[in-house]
Amino acid sequence: MKTPLPTTLDAWLAHCEQLHPKNIEMGLDRVREVAQRLSLRFDSPVITVAGTNGKGSTCAMLEAVLLQAGYRTGVYTSPHLVHFEERCRVHGESVTAEALLPHFEAVEVARLQGEPVSLSYFEFTTLAILRCLSMSGLEVAILEVGLGGRLDAVNVVDTDCAVITSIDLDHMEYLGNDRETIGLEKAGIMRTGRPVVVSDPVPPQSVLDRALEIGADLWRFGTDFNFSGDKQQWGWAGRGRRYSGMAYPALRGANQLVNASGVLAALTALRDRLPVTAQAVRNGLAMVELPGRFQIVPGQPNLVLDVAHNPHSVAALTANLDAMGYAPCTHAVLGAMADKDLGPMLAKIGPLVDRWYFTDLPTPRAETAAGLQAKWHALQMAAGGRREVPTATFRDPMAALNAAVAAADPADRIVVFGSFFTVGGVLKDGIPRLHAKHLDA
Repeated sequence: MKTPLPTTLDAWLAHCEQLHPKNIEMGLDRVREVAQRLSLRFDSPVITVAGTNGKGSTCAMLEAVLLQAGYRTGVYTSPHLVHFEERCRVHGESVTAEALLPHFEAVEVARLQGEPVSLSYFEFTTLAILRCLSMSGLEVAILEVGLGGRLDAVNVVDTDCAVITSIDLDHMEYLGNDRETIGLEKAGIMRTGRPVVVSDPVPPQSVLDRALEIGADLWRFGTDFNFSGDKQQWGWAGRGRRYSGMAYPALRGANQLVNASGVLAALTALRDRLPVTAQAVRNGLAMVELPGRFQIVPGQPNLVLDVAHNPHSVAALTANLDAMGYAPCTHAVLGAMADKDLGPMLAKIGPLVDRWYFTDLPTPRAETAAGLQAKWHALQMAAGGRREVPTATFRDPMAALNAAVAAADPADRIVVFGSFFTVGGVLKDGIPRLHAKHLDA
């Protein structure tokens, strides 16, 4: 007797988790086979974004500008913060769970045709979302690579313009132990004769060499495009195009100008197929929103949410916190995956933190709160224990945040970081109302 197909998105996601023995398995053969059975193809231009940090911000800025220019956009990003449907946006809105169901069913039918194909959770869900986007009447598709590039499921779609953001050490068990090896994996999204925008100011040589080897049209930061700015405004110049006197992007942080520069290079490279006006650029960058990227929730105390989860992004978070100015006490809520380079992450932000709230996360990949606390104490011992920093452990991010709010004074700040699970854990019921206890003060 045939097993009935799932009828809800949650049931489909549970089904996808059971199909493959590994969470992650590199390689495109299985995904490509199912994509061919689905006759998966995009009629609109496709922009594919890879990199270690800055991918989500780059996709959000591309989407915002292209929406302002009047295009019907489709975006695939991962992971999600709270709801799976966040991974797929059509014309600026997350798709509904119901809209995804026929695409999950189509992938299941296709993978069982003839010789059954085993797909990981990421591969199955990626194919379902790509099919949804390909059938949504798009004028442009923006696809974020999940891991690496060359062997990532997203790479079954040929890109019209590749964007490679900053490259750093992350997912080394899959991608390699140094920036050159990791860069070569990211470079796998390039296509011969098509533009590739490299917005990393100091890219690995392997990325540049690969572009030359396959004959991609390389747009390199500092050579083919650049930005300048003062405290009030910024400008961008690239091949045959210039923007001046622009307001800073709505996404905060010094690193966002690098991301925005890559976005403008990609739009310039595609201007014959996707023309955008200067006004669309200004409006899009001024209005872009992306939860969890140096997101400041106003109130007393200030709350900063950031999905920074590797040494490079934590260094950027630290610089951005430094630039915020003085706070009497910084409370840090941290939950993180066990496979991250946790020592350097703690060392980078440690000098700014006055109280730690370590939290467990609802995934077996996560380091325990007690494990994070032990790593912090080991770091302190190695540094000679120069500063007494109180620490505590919690069962989930919301419990940790509540404890931080209870301990904080109105002028303090609270930063929540370390993983999408950590930030998502405090956003699951909407933006927290932190300043309630200080309203009567």
